[in-house]
Amino acid sequence: MADSLLITGASQLLTLRGRGPRRGDALSKLDIVEDGALLVRDGVIAAAGPRGQVEALPGARGLEKLDLEGRVALPGFVDSHTHLVHAASRAEEYELKIQGASYEEIARKGGGILNSVKKLRAATAEELKKRAHAALQQFAAHGTTTIEAKSGYGLDVASELKILKLHKELAAEHSLEIISTFLGAHVLPDEFRKKTDGAKRYIQLLEENLLPTVAEHKLAEFCDVFCDRGAFSVAESKRILQAGREWGLAPRMHAEQLSRTGATRLAILLRAASCDHLEQVNKSDIRALGKSETVATLLPGCDFHLGLKKYAPARALIDAGAIVALATDYNPGTSPTLSMPMILSLACAQLRMTPAEAVAAATINAAYALQREKQVGSLEVGKQADIAVFEVADYREIPYYFGVNHCWMTVKRGRVIHAAKESRN
Repeated sequence: MADSLLITGASQLLTLRGRGPRRGDALSKLDIVEDGALLVRDGVIAAAGPRGQVEALPGARGLEKLDLEGRVALPGFVDSHTHLVHAASRAEEYELKIQGASYEEIARKGGGILNSVKKLRAATAEELKKRAHAALQQFAAHGTTTIEAKSGYGLDVASELKILKLHKELAAEHSLEIISTFLGAHVLPDEFRKKTDGAKRYIQLLEENLLPTVAEHKLAEFCDVFCDRGAFSVAESKRILQAGREWGLAPRMHAEQLSRTGATRLAILLRAASCDHLEQVNKSDIRALGKSETVATLLPGCDFHLGLKKYAPARALIDAGAIVALATDYNPGTSPTLSMPMILSLACAQLRMTPAEAVAAATINAAYALQREKQVGSLEVGKQADIAVFEVADYREIPYYFGVNHCWMTVKRGRVIHAAKESRN
């Protein structure tokens, strides 16, 4: 059984209670309880509120007590866009970018995603698993309790299945919750680029071989496509996502990152769970997202790492009423970070989001992006006791101290999965 305990002494308890995803002005409503406490029963929140009220409950008597001694507690971060399983860094490309080479120039020379594909295909499952395990520990150390993990660095049957099976194994072995996404349509693999009808033949491989196998073995919940210049067209993306839906995989998309293709409109049309990136959206796309249930997931770590000046138009999206979420886009090429606190810092400094908006985008709205809003993303009765505790006096200091990890403790389903070795005590 999961732990049962009384968590008390939070100077600020950010509950994010409320119905529905946070839109517009509601994005900054965190429902903060000062001097707050949580009662946890078998890994689930049984009560949340002021310390005096929670400690007086009959169910609180005799429970193990965890005193946060004035620290700030909030829902564990939900990182709704990661490429968890990969074989190695792409530090050599990082240097090339600094010297002026563009992302697309590097890709044309066999770098980029295809570089990661080559390395992953050559790696053993054991090597990949060891690297992913280390990453999961770092996610937890930064306050993340739930992640989405994509395939997409295999791009052949054996390698894509290798990644997806690792997701399943890692989810069974690690405390973090891992939600698997099939991204077989990341880019066209090298061996298909040399064929005149390569894209058509590769999509057939996805439809006839990979998607049925993924569905049969329950290896993913979502199907994703990189719809952009140099990747897959809107028509190709629609075909792949519709095929995925026929096999029970909900659609999500990489959209409008390098160029405006119409991917956002397709995501809305298909009622995708999310469309991610969105640096190149236009005003009509923004208005459409504001009226839709598709989550707009922004990935400022990617723009930061690539040294780009143009970030996604967060303020316009929020003002339009879109469901805005934040994620790390942890990957070896464009965003090698596991730190959601750093993503909050970038959201505040570069996207001009307030700290409150950034917290809501990285918790409850990100939970909606993964269709997990009933289980995670806020500290409410009946939800998992997924909690991040920070060694700060005020929640706004989490993004304020950029590049500094003040996560003191991370709790998943009522169990401590990370505890800082040093604290002020």
